[in-house]
Amino acid sequence: MIVCIPTQENRGLESGAYPHFGSAPAFIFHDTETGETRFRENNNQHHAHGSCNPGRTLMGEAVDVVITGGMGARAVEMLNAQGIAVYMAKAGTVQSNIEALKNQELMELTILNACGQHGMHGGCGH
Repeated sequence: MIVCIPTQENRGLESGAYPHFGSAPAFIFHDTETGETRFRENNNQHHAHGSCNPGRTLMGEAVDVVITGGMGARAVEMLNAQGIAVYMAKAGTVQSNIEALKNQELMELTILNACGQHGMHGGCGH
């Protein structure tokens, strides 16, 4: 399973989970089967409000799960339509969130509990 988690820095699995998907400076992609971890900068970080395109943001990476502190409803819907599950991150590292996913401790993010707007993360993110 390929897991994508937004982050601010490149410290591998010890990177901190970033509180919002679209505005994250970068992403960690981790393959839970092979243990391979890749870091990629977000080439769509400075998009206009409401125009986050998760497909462009993921840069063609094959992803099964996104774990994020928050994401807009439209982005959740777009990822779900591609067969990508989205879960709410807990405060902590990429590694701790992957472990929480394996232990079924993360809440699934849906269009009903997604962020309302950028910069206004009421109930969204850490």
